[in-house]
Amino acid sequence: MNAERLLAHFEQISEAPDAIARLRRFILDLAVRGKLVEQDPEDEPAEAWLNILSVHKGKESRSSRSRLSHSDKTNPSNLPNGWCHAFFGEVALIRSNLVNPGNHPDKPHIAPDSIESWTARLLPFQTIAESGVTSPKHLFQPGVILYSKIRPNLAKAIKVDFDGLCSADMYPIEPLLDRDYLLKYMISTSFVEQATAGDNRVAMPKINQAALNQIVVPVPPLAEQHRIVAKVDELMALCDQLEAARQQREQTRERLVAASLQRLNQPAEDPASFRQHAQFALQTLPSLTTTPAQIKQLRQCILNLAVRGKLVQQDPEDEPAQELLTAVALEKMMQRPNQGGKSIKPMTVESDEINLFPVRMGWVWTTLEEYALDVSTGPFGSMLHQSDYISDGVPVVNPSHMIGGRIHPDPKVTVPSAIADKLATYKLRAGDVVMARRGEVGRAAHVSSEEEGWLCGTGSFIVRFIPEIPREYVLLFLSAGLAREYLLDSAVGSTMTNLNHGILKHMPIPLPPLAEQHRIVAKVDSLMALCDQLEQQLSQADQQRQRLLESLLAEALAKPEEALASVESS
Repeated sequence: MNAERLLAHFEQISEAPDAIARLRRFILDLAVRGKLVEQDPEDEPAEAWLNILSVHKGKESRSSRSRLSHSDKTNPSNLPNGWCHAFFGEVALIRSNLVNPGNHPDKPHIAPDSIESWTARLLPFQTIAESGVTSPKHLFQPGVILYSKIRPNLAKAIKVDFDGLCSADMYPIEPLLDRDYLLKYMISTSFVEQATAGDNRVAMPKINQAALNQIVVPVPPLAEQHRIVAKVDELMALCDQLEAARQQREQTRERLVAASLQRLNQPAEDPASFRQHAQFALQTLPSLTTTPAQIKQLRQCILNLAVRGKLVQQDPEDEPAQELLTAVALEKMMQRPNQGGKSIKPMTVESDEINLFPVRMGWVWTTLEEYALDVSTGPFGSMLHQSDYISDGVPVVNPSHMIGGRIHPDPKVTVPSAIADKLATYKLRAGDVVMARRGEVGRAAHVSSEEEGWLCGTGSFIVRFIPEIPREYVLLFLSAGLAREYLLDSAVGSTMTNLNHGILKHMPIPLPPLAEQHRIVAKVDSLMALCDQLEQQLSQADQQRQRLLESLLAEALAKPEEALASVESS
C-alpha cells in the first residue's frame, strides 16, 4: 500500500462520502490477502501449524484442507507462499453457554447494539441488572471474540478481556489462531460476503453455527499473523487521526457558516454594518459550504432576508404597500356586490401588536386575509373519499403533489368528471396558490393554466390574489422562516400538523411595495441559481474525489504502470 501517495491526496479525498470507512475496509482487505506486509520465507508455513493444531484438537483435517486449498469453489484466488485456507470451525470454537441472567446481576451485558459496525469498537453498555434482561444469555470468559449472528452484513465483532453475558443473538468465539488476526478477518469484506451469501431471509437475516463453521479463512503463517496485526493497528491509528482531523475541519466550517448566517438573519440596525456582514458572507460562504445541508441553510437565509427587506435596496419612488392593499380591497368590493357599495378599508397591523420586527420604508404589516382576495379550504373528507380515486381522471391536488413550488400530479389520484363537477366550487383556477393544510407547513404551489380545472384535495387550501401580485413572492414568503414559524406555532394536532382556516387567514405578513416584490423575486432567483451552482460544484467535487479515491485504493493492487495511468487519468 502506497501510504505516501494516499496521504498526499488525502485532503482531496477525505471529503468523499465514506472515504475513511472505505479506507479502513481496504486496509483489512489488503491484510487478509497477504498484500499489506512482506512475506518471510523463514516463517513456518500455516499448513504445518494447522496440522499441529488439528492433532491437538484430536482431529485429522490435513486431507480436507488439501481439498479445500485446491478447490475452485472455495479457493477463488491464489494465496501468498506459506498461506493456506481453513474452515472457520478449524481455527475457532463457538462457546455456547446459555445461563439465567438473574444469577449474574452485576456482570456486563453485551448486545449487538453495543458493537460499532465494521470497526470492532465496543460501545457503552449496561450491567444485567441495569438492562433488565430476563431471557437466557451466553456466559463468556476473557479472551473470546463476541460476534453478532443477527444481520451479519453489519460486521459486528469485538474482542473482550473481561467476563460477562452476551445476547443469545451473539456467539462467544474462542480463537485458535492469533485473536486479533481472526477478529480483523471477521470484520473484513471477504468474511461478511461469505456470512451473508447463503441467507435468503429479508426481515431478520442471521447465520447459524453450521454455516459459520464453513466460512473459509485465509490463514497466514503464525509469525506473519502477528506482523499483519501490528501493521493494521498502525494504519487504523492513522485513520483515527485522519478522521479526527476531518471532524475538526467540519466543525470549524459549521461554526463559521452558522456564525455568518446568524449575522445575516439577525442583521445590525446600522445599514453599513449589515452591508459588511453581507459582503463577508457572500465572499466566504461559497468556500465554506461543503455539504447539501449547509446550502439548504444558505437558501433559508436568503428567503429570510428577502421577507425582511434586507435583500434589495428600497426605492422611495415605489408606491407604498398600503396602496396595494387598497387595490385588493377595491377588487373584493367589486366581486362582492352584496356589500351594498360600502367601501372596504384594508386592515394593517402594527408590528408591536404581534411582537415582530419594524418594517422598512413603504412596507406595512398585514395579514393573508387582507393580502389575498380569498382564502378557502378544500372539500371536507366526507365530500371526497379515497375510494373515489380512479386513474387518468381529473387530478386531485394533495400536499404531496406540491414540490418546488409546482404541482406534480399522480395519475392514480384522480376522480371522474362527474365528481369533479359536483365539487366545482373547489376547482382550481390559473393564478391560484394551493397550500398544504396538514403535514409539512409552508408547502405550496402555483397553479398554472395547465392545472386549471383540477380539484383541490381535502388536505389543501386555495388562496387567490389580484393579478398584479407576483405569485413567486407569495411562494417565497411561505417558504421563509417567518411564515413557517407562525404556522408551526399556531398548528393543531399532535400526530400530524394541521392548519385551519382561521390560522391561515390571520398569518402576519410584512408586505413590501409591489415594485419591490418584483425586485425581491428577481434577486432571490439569482441567488438561488448560485446555490444551484454550488450544489452542482459539490456534486462534481464529490465525484472527482470518489474517482481519485478509487484510483488510489486500486493502486495497491495494480501494476505500477497501470496504477500511474489510472491516477493521472483521474
